[in-house]
Amino acid sequence: MPHDSRRPATASHDSPIQAPARIACDLFCAVIDNFGDIGVCWRLARQLAHEHDWEVRLFVDDLQAFHRLCPTLDLQRATQTVEGVVVEHWHEPTHAGETLQIADVVIEAFACELPPVYVAAMAQRERKPVWFNLEYLSAEDWVADFHLRPSPHPRYPLLKHFFFPGLGKGTGGVLKERDLDAARAAFESSPEARAAWWQSVTGGPPPAPEATVISLFAYENPAVDALLAQWRDSPTPIVLLVPQGRISGALARFFDVESFGAGMRAERGSLTAHGLAFTEQRGYDALLWISDLNFVRGEDSFVRAQWAARPFVWHIYPQADDAHLPKLDAALDHYASTLGEAPRRALEHFWHAWNGNRAPGNTAADTAATDGAKNPAANPPTNSAANGTANWTEFAQHLPALKARAQAWATELAQAGDLAGNLAGFAKTQLK
Repeated sequence: MPHDSRRPATASHDSPIQAPARIACDLFCAVIDNFGDIGVCWRLARQLAHEHDWEVRLFVDDLQAFHRLCPTLDLQRATQTVEGVVVEHWHEPTHAGETLQIADVVIEAFACELPPVYVAAMAQRERKPVWFNLEYLSAEDWVADFHLRPSPHPRYPLLKHFFFPGLGKGTGGVLKERDLDAARAAFESSPEARAAWWQSVTGGPPPAPEATVISLFAYENPAVDALLAQWRDSPTPIVLLVPQGRISGALARFFDVESFGAGMRAERGSLTAHGLAFTEQRGYDALLWISDLNFVRGEDSFVRAQWAARPFVWHIYPQADDAHLPKLDAALDHYASTLGEAPRRALEHFWHAWNGNRAPGNTAADTAATDGAKNPAANPPTNSAANGTANWTEFAQHLPALKARAQAWATELAQAGDLAGNLAGFAKTQLK
């Protein structure tokens, strides 16, 4: 028989009154690609343990990827406790930990499949666990309709709820620690902290005030070459901070060096670029806070960029048949909703060009492109989205408006609630 749960035994009638038992939670994560899956799960696990006092066990199948985000993780141990979270090396699909224990709350992240033996043991519990399927983040309108929708198991007396992160009310929201805003405010208000950051990361002082500081975290991207050239020719200084990763090869080609890894510094024209070591999870926020503009990718850094209250450019994870583009447009609809027409169009064009396609509804550019096709002597379209190039000059002139919008958006996004808090609150209603 499986262990029924990790709750301690209740006291007898003549025993001293004990504190309420902590909620036990098992979170399963299969690392599919990159670091987004484990990045989200690790943040969620820590929040549930630290802010909600849950007893959390995190199953993860790729300790190597996890170690990049959490260097204190011991790659040789099958079970260990890190920052108050029990970490199990998960040998999917049949492995369910060194000891089969069933939690009060079970979370399967991003449609990973639970071990069959674990599901069968869930069904044997007298008090059935609260079971969540944590979905990927989407800003699309349909998310609110499907959030928390129940799904009965076809064989067992178990009910699973779909939990959808989102950018609007009625969704699960996105992850945000309770002390995040205070940490950002403290960093921003401390010249000493910022100077220490520059010294530790680049080995030098902060750049001149007139420089635009940009962090570049992206998948491989054919648009980067033209953008680097535009930064080289910028009328004002550009300081580029590049965490080691999949975009590093493009920097090496541009600066004609063998590699562009941690500690590298290169200059061409107005552009100065620094290669940064791969940043562990907590250190990434300071990189976003130090920058005037952040290029981010996937889900986890996309969320952190929004809480940083800085303008950002999102490189969404590409999917077959351009299935990611409606998600990109849905995020733009939320984020750019209150922008004026000119900065909104500049933002849309730049995001779409960075993601390898032309912005929809670009009537003027479409007309110009059509006229150019009919008459080769006609002036070529200058709009960035029309020719597939991310137009830095067009985008940069709207950075003040985009900065103001980024600050307001962080406040609006908080109205949807924090994902960990929303999940914990719903789980408690089901456990009563």
